[in-house]
Amino acid sequence: MRLLLYYLTLLGSSYVISTYGPHQRAQMTGDILLGGLFPLHFGIASKDQDLAARPESTLCVRFNFRGFRWLQAMIFAIEEINNSSTLLPNITLGYRIFDTCNTVSKALEATLSFVAQNKIDSLSLDEFCNCTDHIPSTIAVVGAAGSAVSTAVANLLGLFYIPQISYASSSRLLSNKNQYKSFMRTIPTDEYQATAMADIIEYFQWNWVIAVASDDEYGRPGIEKFEKEMEERDICIHLNELISQYFEDHEIKALADRIENSTAKVIVVFASGPDVEPLIKEMVRRNITDRIWLASEAWAISSLVAKPEYLDVMAGTIGFALKAGRIPGFREFLQHVQPKKDSHNEFVREFWEETFNCYLEDSPRFQESENGSTSFRPLCSGEEDIASVETPYLDYKHLRISYNVYVAVYSIAQALQDILTCTPGRGLFANNSCADIKKMEAWQVLKQLRHLNYTNSMGEKMRFDENSDMEANYTIINWHRSTEDGSVVFEEVGYYNMHAKRGAKLFIDRTKILWNGYSTEVPFSNCSEDCEPGTRKGIIDSMPTCCFECTECSDGEYSNHKDASVCAKCPNNSWSNGNHTFCFLKEVEFLSWTEPFGIALAICAVLGVVLTAFVIGVFVRFRNTPIVKATNRELSYVLLFSLICCFSSSLIFIGEPQDWTCRLRQPAFGVSFVLCISCILVKTNRVLLVFEAKIPTSLHRKWWGLNLQFLLVFLCTFVQVMICVVWLYNAPPSSYQNHDIDEIIFITCNEGSVMALGFLIGYTCILAAICFFFAFKSRKLPENFTEAKFITFSMLIFFIVWISFIPAYFSTYGKFVSAVEVIAILASSFGMLACIFFNKVYIILFKPSRNTTEEVRCSTAAHAFKVAAKATLKHSTTSRKKSGSLGGSSASTPSSSISVKTNGNDYDTASGKHRPRVSFGSGTVTLSLSFEESRRSSLM
Repeated sequence: MRLLLYYLTLLGSSYVISTYGPHQRAQMTGDILLGGLFPLHFGIASKDQDLAARPESTLCVRFNFRGFRWLQAMIFAIEEINNSSTLLPNITLGYRIFDTCNTVSKALEATLSFVAQNKIDSLSLDEFCNCTDHIPSTIAVVGAAGSAVSTAVANLLGLFYIPQISYASSSRLLSNKNQYKSFMRTIPTDEYQATAMADIIEYFQWNWVIAVASDDEYGRPGIEKFEKEMEERDICIHLNELISQYFEDHEIKALADRIENSTAKVIVVFASGPDVEPLIKEMVRRNITDRIWLASEAWAISSLVAKPEYLDVMAGTIGFALKAGRIPGFREFLQHVQPKKDSHNEFVREFWEETFNCYLEDSPRFQESENGSTSFRPLCSGEEDIASVETPYLDYKHLRISYNVYVAVYSIAQALQDILTCTPGRGLFANNSCADIKKMEAWQVLKQLRHLNYTNSMGEKMRFDENSDMEANYTIINWHRSTEDGSVVFEEVGYYNMHAKRGAKLFIDRTKILWNGYSTEVPFSNCSEDCEPGTRKGIIDSMPTCCFECTECSDGEYSNHKDASVCAKCPNNSWSNGNHTFCFLKEVEFLSWTEPFGIALAICAVLGVVLTAFVIGVFVRFRNTPIVKATNRELSYVLLFSLICCFSSSLIFIGEPQDWTCRLRQPAFGVSFVLCISCILVKTNRVLLVFEAKIPTSLHRKWWGLNLQFLLVFLCTFVQVMICVVWLYNAPPSSYQNHDIDEIIFITCNEGSVMALGFLIGYTCILAAICFFFAFKSRKLPENFTEAKFITFSMLIFFIVWISFIPAYFSTYGKFVSAVEVIAILASSFGMLACIFFNKVYIILFKPSRNTTEEVRCSTAAHAFKVAAKATLKHSTTSRKKSGSLGGSSASTPSSSISVKTNGNDYDTASGKHRPRVSFGSGTVTLSLSFEESRRSSLM
């Protein structure tokens, strides 16, 4: 590297000793010298060097009026500082300003002169030549404009720590202080501009754009950051293209073909004016007017593109411009420029010739025109009125880059002022020392600039951040056509504050924007049409995410805005309407008291309670009649009470389920039914044991007394109570909202434990099965005790009902679960009530003749006779079989006689009537039954 620098410096010094850098320059001597790099031309002439002879310096073409104004801003600031009595008193600033021609090679040629003139001594080259005689050192450089140019310059200046302050280079790569040690700038970095562009695209809800970038250090990093921001926002780039002012015509046409064939309508361009100009010309030639251009600050106000003849295509462009500043007195300074007065600025002559399209007398261009090598132009005097010609040079209404140049010069001056006024012991250098303004070196100025913090004459605070960038904001402009002369008007339509909070950085006044120069409607630039409310974006295979098809939201989901990415799920208590655009509250359903079904069930339950109460009343009224006595009155009362509880428990299933009702209804139903069935079981079993006992003893009467019957009923019911207690303790039921049905919310009971419910019903069914067994066995008892037959029927009804209940319970949902259980309770309760008691009530009320003691005893005696007859016949048959087996003797069988008699003879003398008598057999079996009418009642 040292050898390379030696070679370059030696080459530069040998070339520039006499010419002092490139031939054309602006130069003024001073105590301290500042360098300047400005793009006074848009490019260089394309010339193929075949190296047959010594290469010649390339010619710069196309004069840049704005670049010349920027140069004038630097000269104006230096003269203003030199005339100031407070800033750098007794010190004169000089300058050396060169034209970069917007090209790296030209910029490096100028930069090499800066390095060669003030750094030869640091390379120990004095033995070769004394190249620095009478040439002051350049302690700082203002420039360059383009990021690609500034990158090359910064690499060279950074080797010698010469501070460089750029006024227009915004590439984010230049913020790398490890690589570009001495680079600083008064323009914001593209890191923010790329984010701002993405925010604008998101603001206008575009998702399908074209990205074009210059193929240099400005365009490539800028578009790279832009792509990253777009990915974060799920916005797609259809085309991503690079461009350069040096592209061949066929390359430009191919790019224009791709843009024209693209369905994207928004074109984002990160490029300078010279780079984007060829593409714009081709688009104008093709008259492609349905595109919206989004311009970076490098060409947003470029005079190369912002031309009236381009407005048919470019009108409506949205661009980023730097915040405009105010330079007092600068307007007059620009207007007083003249070739004869500004001898120190050699660029004034070319500026004058290009402004008035003429040649000055001593101009080398005039001599070339005489020789016919260039087009003919008239002579001009150099005293023409500059204000009479309209050029970008006098466009001082919105000073943006010019203001940045002005700030850069003042920043260097302020750093020098800080060095001048430094107090020993408070300096920035070793041991807090200060630099000597007379022996100052460039690296000391760089150190002072990094700690710069001052307030300018406009009251603005100026400082460089940790990346040596100066804070600034963007103004958003819209290209309009002037109604007066048809020229381009940059209408300010918003701003972007990069240091504001997220969501408050971007502001756009839509009412000021004219799209394509005339429309106020935002253009459409999406891959697919917006999805209407009620639909969502569906993915299309092998297509970017921005290309989609509209899919209707599923039931229970909705979207209430256009272009929804997903459908929102309705809350649990809501459901989507038919168009899926909003959610409405679901209908809440439960087995209500007010609905017809609930009313019918409640009426049936109340009817059951009334009928049961009526039966109780009948039994209490006729409690001393034989039938009531024969049916075990006490147990019948308990049984009837349990039936009232069964009917009443069904009412708990009706109405909106609450936690307490859910916890009460199943235990109430289970305990009531077990109490009912246990009473029936004890009654049936007692009758069966009494009638099957051969000789009723006191033991039977003891064990089957009333207390024991109630004890058995209590024990059977207690088991069910314990099942309910365990259930309520471990997994208590509770009410919950069932959202399984789309448009309805069923408020039901969560039983807590299905197993516990199974135990409760299962235990009831086991008791019912035992009861059915005893009832079936007691079906042939005497007529007044044949309630066992009806109990058998009631148990059959019970089993049919509850066996049907199980599949019905698990196959229904919502309020019908409660309805099924209510129906099962009512059906089984009515079955038991009807089968067990309605026959008796009928006899008591409508057949009182059968409710007598004689009827009861007749039934009892007939049953006893039938049992005895069967036993005698069985015994006789057995004896005959035995006799026949002993020898077949014909001995007569002994006769038997069974007689049931009462006191008195067969003939009642008092009444003169015969007693009733029943006889069986021919002397084999005889049974006589007689009753005295006067004692029938006394036997009961």
